[in-house]
Amino acid sequence: MALLEIENLVVEFQTSAGMFRAVDGVSLKVDEREVLAIVGESGSGKSVSMLAVMGLLPWTAKVTADKMAFNGRDLLALSDSERRKIVGKDIAMIFQEPVASLNPCYTVGFQIEEVLRFHLGLGRRERRARAIELLTAVGIPSPAERLSSFPHQMSGGQCQRVMIAMAIACNPKLLIADEPTTALDVTIQKQILDLLVKLQAEHGMGMIMITHNMGVVAETADRVVVQYKGRKMEEADVLTLFENPRSNYTKALLAALPDNATGDRLPTIADYFKDGSEIAGAAVS
Repeated sequence: MALLEIENLVVEFQTSAGMFRAVDGVSLKVDEREVLAIVGESGSGKSVSMLAVMGLLPWTAKVTADKMAFNGRDLLALSDSERRKIVGKDIAMIFQEPVASLNPCYTVGFQIEEVLRFHLGLGRRERRARAIELLTAVGIPSPAERLSSFPHQMSGGQCQRVMIAMAIACNPKLLIADEPTTALDVTIQKQILDLLVKLQAEHGMGMIMITHNMGVVAETADRVVVQYKGRKMEEADVLTLFENPRSNYTKALLAALPDNATGDRLPTIADYFKDGSEIAGAAVS
């Protein structure tokens, strides 16, 4: 049974010009212990799709799907209180901007312990001990002392490690990583990716890696979903995608990698859509 299964997800937002469809009929699934990458340029609906799963979109958003099931439970049929018991515990998400995602008014220790209090009901001593254990697991030095630090007193890489600690605090079945290395320098990016892969293997989690970086896809994923302008263009295992891409958009993404440059300039997406359509070569599955 799939850990997460989505069929025909549609997300729309009200604008001054009418309803804008940010996600248009996306279907995907992820199994236990599997790493699924969702790849595409900015604005392709990757993050919005997963925020819909988490129930974190604003109330003005219209979310519909033929199916949105987690571990056999229909997420769309759950009440807000029922979903809150799952989100943060069984499904956790790491966001793009670690510093912005942490509350500047509270210490990192308080924020980690709040997750443990709300979802697991642990007492004060148990929460502190678990928080130290989590900071140790994600590689924060002097974890006991760091519990009293505020986010602004930590580097971007350390804040991202704190976010990861909060995400894995309750041993989730599914971890969603939304471009977790975007705001970090290259050296720290590698460390964070290695940490996520290590934790995913150790805890046996399913993981969804949202990214626009094809290098990250190659290093971390088992399967890949390619999105463009809210639609799924292609889905394949990672080796097949790199060796035999089927959609024009996927070919354009791969051709734009510097290592694949063959002339005096990198090709653009428009080079692959020469018939004038925005998504030339219909989406394939």
